[in-house]
Amino acid sequence: MTTATTTFSGFGFFDRVNAFFANVRKTASARVAYNRTYKELSRLTNRELADIGLRRCDIEQACAGKL
Repeated sequence: MTTATTTFSGFGFFDRVNAFFANVRKTASARVAYNRTYKELSRLTNRELADIGLRRCDIEQACAGKL
């Protein structure tokens, strides 16, 4: 009877390529979320922004999650 054992090696070529594309997908997803949030907040009036505790100059930081 034979058995096969598999081991995960995170340093192989294909693992690095897979990690690269996973990072690209993650970055693209984050950029889409940033753009969507920026567009939605930019459409609000100054009064509406003040109601949620933001100023127009805070929009970029709010979209980046820095507030």
